[in-house]
Amino acid sequence: MKTLVKSFTAVVVACACLGLLRAADDYPVGPDSKVQPGVPPGELIKFEFTGSKIFPGTSREVTLYVPRQYDPAKPACVYVNQDGVQWNAPTVFDNLIARGELPVIVGVFVRPGIVKSLDPKVALDRFNRSFEYDGLGDAYARFVLTELLPAVEAKTTADGRAIRLSQSGNDRAIGGSSSGAIAAFTAAWERPDAFTRVFSTIGTYVDLRGGARYPTLIRKFEPKPIRVFLQDGSNDNNHYGGDWWMANQAMERALTFAGYEVSHAWGDGAHSGKHGTLLFPEAMRWLWKDWPQPVKAAPSKNATLAALLIPGEDWQLAGEGYKSTDAPAVNAQGEMFFNDVGNNRTHKIGLDGIVSVFNYDCKKASGQAFGPDGRLYSVSGNDPKVIVRDTAGATPIVLVEGTRGNDVVVAHNGNLYFTNSPPSTSNEPSKVWLLRPGSRDPVQVDADLRFANGIALSPDQSLLYVSDYRSHWVYSYQIQPDGTLANKQRYYWLHEADPDDQSSADGMRVDRDGRLYVATRLGIQVCDQAGRVQCILPTPNGRISNLVFGGADFDTLFATCGDKIYKRKFKTNGANAWAPPSKPAAPKL
Repeated sequence: MKTLVKSFTAVVVACACLGLLRAADDYPVGPDSKVQPGVPPGELIKFEFTGSKIFPGTSREVTLYVPRQYDPAKPACVYVNQDGVQWNAPTVFDNLIARGELPVIVGVFVRPGIVKSLDPKVALDRFNRSFEYDGLGDAYARFVLTELLPAVEAKTTADGRAIRLSQSGNDRAIGGSSSGAIAAFTAAWERPDAFTRVFSTIGTYVDLRGGARYPTLIRKFEPKPIRVFLQDGSNDNNHYGGDWWMANQAMERALTFAGYEVSHAWGDGAHSGKHGTLLFPEAMRWLWKDWPQPVKAAPSKNATLAALLIPGEDWQLAGEGYKSTDAPAVNAQGEMFFNDVGNNRTHKIGLDGIVSVFNYDCKKASGQAFGPDGRLYSVSGNDPKVIVRDTAGATPIVLVEGTRGNDVVVAHNGNLYFTNSPPSTSNEPSKVWLLRPGSRDPVQVDADLRFANGIALSPDQSLLYVSDYRSHWVYSYQIQPDGTLANKQRYYWLHEADPDDQSSADGMRVDRDGRLYVATRLGIQVCDQAGRVQCILPTPNGRISNLVFGGADFDTLFATCGDKIYKRKFKTNGANAWAPPSKPAAPKL
């Protein structure tokens, strides 16, 4: 064995002396990254961009690459790169476009913003790079889409060609290195309609500003149509923010688990752009392969998504043109009722999908729910009342006056629970109330939440769930024989959108298997009975306030989303509070 080790060492030394072994972080580029004879060079246009409203006070250098083949008669594909020009990208584009290996691409190479000091002799500039790049959320994507690219399209080439960029996300790629890489991924993650191809090298998917959350979010979110190329080296950064090498591998494993098109190249480099520069030509070929065929989202290995979603069945528009939709409720026939608050109407969506006006004044109504008697109960925060009406439109009956209500649920035994959210200017606590059948005197059953909002019952109706809008918790209570509550726990842990300090948890529903569906700022967070978010379903317009299972089999999820109502058929069935209790299977712990 010692002889074999000595022999192997001798071979390694000999190869090193002959220059046959590559040193760590030594990645010489190939011909695609060098100027080639006969290839027409594109034009580079530099300008300073100021006047951002999203990042006020910033200025930044922008370099615009326009290939010789660009024809303004056809909007060009787009590649956006953070930290300015990298990877010998203009030369690579020259070569690959000339050979027809890439479509005609306009490159936008943008530096991070700087807020210049009022007196550079005594004060530093404010450097926005980490603020713009490392944080999650849609701010940087909005900056690129609503401010930067329109400024690019205001430019012209030296020979007078106007710059016209494709508006299709399938025609757009975005990339970067280090913090610029996570910024690129975040832009595509937040706006897959605008960017579907991501080039990421030595990506900062660590906890500088929350980036370490991505591997978990990727595994839980319904997959998005994004294609990702990742690069990193085993000698990358490892410090207080995290381990870049491990973080990038966690990203690759999460993307693979979630069904994304992902390719990667691991090396032994440090935190530098050398390996990325070598890989850039091949990465561009891979990212743009099959173009103009669209990048598609693939099925995830997430078992909850597989259990819920029907392949090929997506969200459908059920109605639009409303002003602030909310308070969905479903009757025993599966017909869905919802409030069009701004237009002061309640609408009904029949089993045939037709939307009609259910003729009564809903201006002062908030939450509503059907009871086991087939009547519609509602609560109000503007004009504090609890009322009940039949679906024939008869004059409503006022059950309680002077008590504010937000959302409501009515159990099979007739117990009515509703949440109370005080005005933002008030210091009074947020409460949960119980109104027993035949009573006009509600009982306060809790008064210790920040902002009690959505409310739901477990399928067996032994537990009451209340969402706290101003935290990331959903509370669980055990219902006692007299209807009061005990054994309160902060039970369901929700994810928060990065710009927010709260989950903004609103309406909730359960299915017959005991899962809890919570409308939040991030989308519909689906939790198991043990209190864990297992998947997240965004809505098409990124908005949601409430949801309910409807349809003949209660297998269609309706979502109130601002001015629109969306619906989606599921493999599961909703559990209705007015129906007899049913005991689901125990969760896997």
